[in-house]
Amino acid sequence: MNHKKIAHNKAKILVVDDSPPTLEIIQRNLEAAGYEVITASNVEQAIALLKQGSVELVITDIKMPKISGRELLKYVKENIKGTEIMIITGYPSIKGAVEAVKDGAEDYLVKPFTDEELLSTVSKMLEKMANRRAVEERPPPSSYNIIGNSPGMQNVYRLIEKAAATKVNVLISGESGTGKELVARAIHYNSNTSSRPFVTVNCTAIPDSLLESELFGHVKGAFTGATASRAGFFQIADGGTLFLDEIGDASLNMQGKLLRAIQNKEIFMVGSNRVQKVDTRIIAATNSDLNRLVQKGLFREDLYFRLNIVEISLPPLHERDEDILLLLQLFKEKFSMDMNRPAPQFSDKVLQIFKNYRWQGNVRELENLIQRLVVLADGDFIDVADLPEQMRFNINWRRGLNRPLAEVEAKHIVNVLNSVKGNKTQAAQILGIDRKTLREKIRRANLLTEIG
Repeated sequence: MNHKKIAHNKAKILVVDDSPPTLEIIQRNLEAAGYEVITASNVEQAIALLKQGSVELVITDIKMPKISGRELLKYVKENIKGTEIMIITGYPSIKGAVEAVKDGAEDYLVKPFTDEELLSTVSKMLEKMANRRAVEERPPPSSYNIIGNSPGMQNVYRLIEKAAATKVNVLISGESGTGKELVARAIHYNSNTSSRPFVTVNCTAIPDSLLESELFGHVKGAFTGATASRAGFFQIADGGTLFLDEIGDASLNMQGKLLRAIQNKEIFMVGSNRVQKVDTRIIAATNSDLNRLVQKGLFREDLYFRLNIVEISLPPLHERDEDILLLLQLFKEKFSMDMNRPAPQFSDKVLQIFKNYRWQGNVRELENLIQRLVVLADGDFIDVADLPEQMRFNINWRRGLNRPLAEVEAKHIVNVLNSVKGNKTQAAQILGIDRKTLREKIRRANLLTEIG
């Protein structure tokens, strides 16, 4: 977990403990990680501080003189919206900590805990809170009808603006499902030629036998069945934009004919010797590496340079952490409205899975999944069990090999327990350990709140 990333938000944390040394240690560690920290030595002071201003997180000892941490938990839950609580407890009170979690505490730590355990738990809690806020709020107005506030998408918006101000050819690259046609339309409809046609051509769908006729049109009698003259894509898009989707799949024959038309800005209709001038802007899109295709002799270098005046590279969804939950909210509201039913809520675990998932199909895959979940949901709450199997068992794909062994072990234990619905006897058998050892590992790794 990247503590610095979360801490950069300057989250405000209230720490409550009747032990001055404990207060000092926790405050020092949290402030070193970048958090804003205030402290209280009892519940009365804590409530007074909470009344003075907003606090994202309260960390409180559960056993204190006069008024306990559980009473503070009750006060916060009943009176303060948007503030979460983490309980600190000693070994003898672990049962009380579990009860406190059931009462609404977000998580707990068992004394003695390490600096890393403290920072990791705080970071996870704040990330959960941020995830919830992202799906509770309405998505902000989108740029160019495209949702995304991540740095990668901000760069895309800047390039769209520059491309729309000119008539140069544009090459849009990106994985399937990233929204290449949306970007092409954004360029066209924000340009000076927005009132002119926007024509889409799927380069994989045109057989070579029909290529010239489809692209450049034909005159009556040009070939058997040509009973009337018909304009091609270049003439239809004249003065506007011709969007060549999946240009990397075009045959070399098609590439050569496109090159001549783009280079000379003129065409010949099939069956005609009369040249026609066309003023058509070309926007091409590909999910292939055209440079590599050029090197292999599968794509014409001269056509590549003609198309690639401005290149816009769309980031895959898994590189757009900030956008995943915005898109989830957008699609959830859209499909719920379409079906005239209340929008479902998503559990914290599901939100985290969405942020960790690979999304091979990118935005299109996310949209299809949300539609499926809204359609199939039995109630108004979506949990891990509602997700497709490949998501439930493939949620940590991008976590590298730099994790401690204890973290890997703990996560495996959670996955096994969840797969057997919390049955510790079955889980112990799968793991090759006895129930006592399993219970001890669960306690040491502080896993109770992760087990569904």
